Amino acid sequence: MTQSRTAALFSSLSLRVLLALALGLAAGAAAQTYGIPGGTGTVALIEGLGQLWLNALRMTIIPLVFALLVTGIASIADAAATGRLALKTVVVFALLLVGATAYGIAASEGLHALWPIDPEGARLLLAGTSGDQVVRENVGGGGLGAFLTALVPPNPVAAAAEGAILGVVVFAIIFGFATTRLPDRLRQPLTVFFEAVAETMIVIVHWVLRAAPIGVFALSLGVGLHTGLGAAGVLGHYIALVCLSLIGLILLTYVVALAFGRLSLGRFAAAVAPAQVVAISTQSSLACLPVMVERAIDRLGVSPATAGLVLPLAVAVFRITSTVANLAVCIYVAHLYGIPLTPGVLIAGAVTALAISVGTVGLPGQVSFFASIAPIALAMGLPLEVLPLLLAVEVVPDIFRTIGNVTADLAVARIVEGRDADGEAEAAH
Repeated sequence: MTQSRTAALFSSLSLRVLLALALGLAAGAAAQTYGIPGGTGTVALIEGLGQLWLNALRMTIIPLVFALLVTGIASIADAAATGRLALKTVVVFALLLVGATAYGIAASEGLHALWPIDPEGARLLLAGTSGDQVVRENVGGGGLGAFLTALVPPNPVAAAAEGAILGVVVFAIIFGFATTRLPDRLRQPLTVFFEAVAETMIVIVHWVLRAAPIGVFALSLGVGLHTGLGAAGVLGHYIALVCLSLIGLILLTYVVALAFGRLSLGRFAAAVAPAQVVAISTQSSLACLPVMVERAIDRLGVSPATAGLVLPLAVAVFRITSTVANLAVCIYVAHLYGIPLTPGVLIAGAVTALAISVGTVGLPGQVSFFASIAPIALAMGLPLEVLPLLLAVEVVPDIFRTIGNVTADLAVARIVEGRDADGEAEAAH
C-alpha cells in the first residue's frame, strides 16, 4: 500500500471514529433518558465489546515498543556512523528533542494552571469508563530511590508481564545499543528479526483499528449512558490544550530556525508553507518528504546532498512533536484523575517519551496514538481506560503534530547545512 493510500485510509478512519464517538455519546444519553432494550445485560455486553477492543490494542504495546526501539536505535547508530554530516544531524535531533520535552512539560502544566479541567466534567467522563477506580502505583511515589530502582529491571520478562514499561524501555535501549556492537553477520539478522516483529505488530494494530468505530462506539455509549452529554465539554477542552501546546512548539521552532539557521522570518515562513499545506491534507510526514526536499534546496539554500541525507533521516527518526503531544495527553489524563505529578513521575514520563519518539512509525496518528502514549502513561502510573475516547478526537491534534514535524525537519536541514549554504542562499535570492 502506498503512503498516499495509507494516509487516505486513516483520514477516512479518523472521521468514522469521530462519528462513532458522537453517535455513542448521543445513544448513551438517549438510553439514559428512555432506557435501553435488555437493560443491564445489554449494557454489560456493550461495555464488554469496548473492553475487548481496548485489550486487543493493549496486547501489542510491549512487543511493538521493544521492537521499534531496537530497530530505531540501530538505524540512528548506522546513520551516525556514515559520516560527520550524519553525526551532526543526530546531535541536532537529540538537542531539539530534549528541549522540546522540557518545553512540553512546562507548557502542559502551565496551561492546566491557567485553564484547569472542569471538576464536574471530569467526574462525568470518568464515571463512564470501566477502569475509573483503577490507578496504578505511581513510579515517583517512592522518591528518587524507587525511580532509580525502576530503571533497570532485575527480570525484563517479568517487567514486561507486569507492565513495568519504564524498565522495559531502558532494557530495550541497552539491548539496541548492544546490537550495534555485534559483527555484521550477527547484527543484521537480529535487526531484521525485530523489524519483522515491529511490522507484524503494526499489521495487528491496523486490524484492530479497522474495528475502531465499533470499539469507540461501545466505549462512548457506556460513557453517555452514565453521564449523558456532559463529557463532551471535557473532550473539547482536551483538544484545545493539546493543540495549544503544539502551536507553542511550532512558534518556538520558527525562533530556533531564525536564530541558528540565520534566516529571516519571511523567508523561512514562505519556504515551509507548501510543506505545511501537504501536512494538513495528509497528516503524514513521509508524504511531505518530496516537497520538503524541494523547498529545502530551492528556498532555504540547502545543498542536495544535505537535503538528501537530513530530511529522510528526520522523517524516519525525528518527530519533535511526539514528546510534546504525548506528554500533553498523559499530563491531561493525570489531571483528569487527580493524580499528583511528582518530579519522579515527570522524569519517568520524559525518559519514556524521548525513547518512544525514536521508535514510533511515521504514519497518521490513529496508527501510532495508542502505541506511543500507552507506554508513557504506564511509566507515569496512569490508567489507560480513557485513551480510546481521546484517540477518537486525535484527528484534530494530529494535524498540528504533522505541521510541527515538517516545520522542524526543514529547520534542522537548514541548521545542519550551516555556513556552507550561505553563499548559495544569497545567490539564489
